[in-house]
Amino acid sequence: MEEKCSIEPIVDSLAPDSALQKKHISMLNRLNARHLQKSNSSSSSTGPNSIQSFLDKFSESKRSIESSIECLQTDFTINGSVPQLKLDLEKISSSIAELEKFVAESSYLLPPYEVRAAMKAISDVKDSVEKASGKLLPRKKFSFRNKVTKKDCGGNLVRKVEQIKGTDPIPVERSTIVNDSPGFRNREGATLVKDFRISEENMGDFSLCNLNTCDIYLKGRFRALFVYNIRNSRVFVGPVLGSILIEDVEKCVFMLASQQIRIHEAKATDFYLRLRSRPIIEDCKGLRFGPYKLFYEGIKEELEDSGLEEDTGNWANVDDFRWLKSVHSPNWRLLEEKEQEGSVSISDIC
Repeated sequence: MEEKCSIEPIVDSLAPDSALQKKHISMLNRLNARHLQKSNSSSSSTGPNSIQSFLDKFSESKRSIESSIECLQTDFTINGSVPQLKLDLEKISSSIAELEKFVAESSYLLPPYEVRAAMKAISDVKDSVEKASGKLLPRKKFSFRNKVTKKDCGGNLVRKVEQIKGTDPIPVERSTIVNDSPGFRNREGATLVKDFRISEENMGDFSLCNLNTCDIYLKGRFRALFVYNIRNSRVFVGPVLGSILIEDVEKCVFMLASQQIRIHEAKATDFYLRLRSRPIIEDCKGLRFGPYKLFYEGIKEELEDSGLEEDTGNWANVDDFRWLKSVHSPNWRLLEEKEQEGSVSISDIC
């Protein structure tokens, strides 16, 4: 008999971070209300059968991920080691990212309760992967618990930045699963170019960390982008399959396309976005938002393959998690058309 994966109510479990969670849940409720008319007119795609189809696919994917984690732990217990452990963890991380993407794409058609439950289930799976990683990976190469700042935005990718003390005083940025992920770090006054279409890191994670007065160009698709401590720089990025997490940036310009984005501690920065969900900001000031205007040869097909071919207008619907009043947040505004940059072509940059 096939095992069924039930998703339990999670209202009480959200209490430790209730203000942020209530805000996010309120956002989902508004989105659900906005699409209610569409749902009523197309009941065949949003009715009980559609919801059950989502639950079945979600449960199957979740069980597959949990089974992979259990197999790694069992192999380690029996053999004392697991061949290609890092690669296996990367595959699990990729599966979680795909599951997050699936929930994000389905959120418009689901009742808010089902979305909250799915978000909580993904968070629990991430915790299981983190515990398994801490147990299986050597401490000299991987660390998941020492002086880690963990921020969970309910279904988005979880980012960790760890300050490593020792002979090197420069902080090292780390993603949830992959230690020392590829990226550009510790540069000033440089032009930095990466083409994932011809790169060994194709479809993986990428990091931008400790950059000042740089121009950054990332072509092609990849899984997730982590940005930390950037000043006076311009960042132009092709489609990101999962999430983008940005922290501590100032006086920059970002042109980004992704399923979702979360921005922390940003100041005086412009964002040109194309998103499947609403952008989320926290502890930010002086942000301006406009539509995605990046162009290079092949980007149209890449956007289509990433589910980002349509400009949903979500770039203009920003949620400020630190501003709970009914009036508009003073921390962000839309760029007027005369203020916006024109179309940016990076086809000739290599």
